Amino acid sequence: MSKQVLGVLCSGRGTDLQSIIDAIGRGEVDATIAVVLTDKPGAYALTRAKEAGIKAVCIDRKQFDGRQPFEEALIAALDEAGVTLVVLAGFMRILTPYFVRHYAGRIMNIHPALLPSFPGAHAHRDVLAYGVKVSGCTVHFVDEGTDSGPIILQAAVPVLDDDTEETLGARVLEQEHIIYPKAIQLYCEGRLKVEGRHVRILSAKQ
Repeated sequence: MSKQVLGVLCSGRGTDLQSIIDAIGRGEVDATIAVVLTDKPGAYALTRAKEAGIKAVCIDRKQFDGRQPFEEALIAALDEAGVTLVVLAGFMRILTPYFVRHYAGRIMNIHPALLPSFPGAHAHRDVLAYGVKVSGCTVHFVDEGTDSGPIILQAAVPVLDDDTEETLGARVLEQEHIIYPKAIQLYCEGRLKVEGRHVRILSAKQ
């Protein structure tokens, strides 16, 4: 099996990106990152990518008249780089069916809550407002809904009585940095089989 080629989409600090870069460096993820794309010129993820010797490109959403021209530019950059798996790492834009269909079954996302609970952009705020005792993070394949695709891996994080969005978010982020590289490696090994809403993790090949 040929090595997977990753294209990582980010909007902010890029800490999940860094965890993937580090895991590749340690030999824990058998893939290469061909390109990192951001939709914001000031995203620190661009700096992380450049420091790791990875091509980094800002495709500024504000420069496009509509969502489809913006996504066409994303697709062009990803395809030009030969990307085989699109990795969303804190990419804060909802992708349309046009984009999702182009990479059907080849887009992963990580969400800072235990899906299907608390989808959307304000997971930690919503978790604390609801009063649940356990939160966490979820790696899932992306479908045409919002945070609704088949779940690959999850990690649980207790919610403490004195938690704020920042303290809870920091503990959840620690788990994101563990399970996202693991999920990518399972994909690289061909061990993820999607059956409807279920993702089966196949045994390692001997």
